[in-house]
Amino acid sequence: MNYADHFKAALDSIRREGRYRVFADIKRRRGAFPTADRFIDADQRQITVWCSNDYLGMGQHPKVIAAMHEALDTVGAGSGGTRNISGTTHYHVELEAEIADLHGKEAALLFTSAYVANEATLSTLQKLLPGCVVFSDEKNHASMIEGIRHGNGQKRIFRHNDVADLEAKLKEYPRETPKIIAFESVYSMDGHIAPIAAICDLADKYNAMTYLDEVHAVGLYGPRGGGIAERDGQMHRLSIINGTLAKGFGVMGGYIAGDRDLVDAIRCYAPGFIFSTSLAPVIAAGALASMRHLKSSSVERERHQERARTLKARLKEIGIPVCENPSHIVPVMVGDPVHCKAVTDTLLDRYGIYAQPINYPTVPKGTERIRLTPSPQHTDEQMDALVAALTELWQACPVSQGKTVRLAAE
Repeated sequence: MNYADHFKAALDSIRREGRYRVFADIKRRRGAFPTADRFIDADQRQITVWCSNDYLGMGQHPKVIAAMHEALDTVGAGSGGTRNISGTTHYHVELEAEIADLHGKEAALLFTSAYVANEATLSTLQKLLPGCVVFSDEKNHASMIEGIRHGNGQKRIFRHNDVADLEAKLKEYPRETPKIIAFESVYSMDGHIAPIAAICDLADKYNAMTYLDEVHAVGLYGPRGGGIAERDGQMHRLSIINGTLAKGFGVMGGYIAGDRDLVDAIRCYAPGFIFSTSLAPVIAAGALASMRHLKSSSVERERHQERARTLKARLKEIGIPVCENPSHIVPVMVGDPVHCKAVTDTLLDRYGIYAQPINYPTVPKGTERIRLTPSPQHTDEQMDALVAALTELWQACPVSQGKTVRLAAE
């Protein structure tokens, strides 16, 4: 067997489909978000970032940076081990207490990412609950899907945000059968928001646990940044809440929050937690400062929502196909991977606007899109530049049935 030929063929297949991914080599400018420097060989050029998941720009906040400097100067760089073997610092303990408080839960547990938190928790729950059936929204994140799959239990997929379909599937099982309903609050590619209260009603009715992924909502919604569940007054009804420290809070890491014994069981049984080096103290310190700030400040959330509303309205005015949704996500639908990449390449190369193309497997084939993420720091002038660039490109690439024609520059 020629191994190299197999790898090359796999890559060639992705290239033919137009979904080969190229990393943009950038360096964010401290204190000047969303501007950054882009590097191409020896060339350096200023760009504006329109696709960052640092939704509120907290990765640049003075309190966060100061806390990280203090931690670095106090304890050094790394954590030194797993949480069980010297890797639990006072920063981790404080941050877990802060997370539990944010979500109104007894306990919380830190992971290196929200992906790991989802995969480790959902797979471990099924091993702790023999005969468990997991009911999963069809648009759940890949990390949830992998966790459910690795649990090797029975799973049922219900139609996206469809409580009637969920109930029909729940009815098929006796009340005493262990059940978990796994879903997200904000679905990051479409911007849909889950009917949390209605799903919790079904969980109560059919004796099911609830597992809510709030990754694209924590820090952004609710009086203290607790997410959609806090905004809707539903946090107390959820068995487990999963969140991230890498988006609304602007740093890195993931977590779960829930009842003390449940969280402790995951701590004791989940390989993804037990065998992973813990977050560096400097990261935990930055996340702690970010969370504490956003619990008491709504300025960032209010400005963020205004920027998202404004951008959606302006794009609709010029006929850009924005997917309707009630959240901060701004998906511009293209519908073809080659065309989508052509548009985003031109935005970056010609206009200095960085917006990453989103294609399969992140979204289904035929629904390729440009996912824009306005932040509180994006100015009117930067929005003017984005709207003007998209106006020019859409005039050159008219939309037909959700797909663009090729750019003249291709």
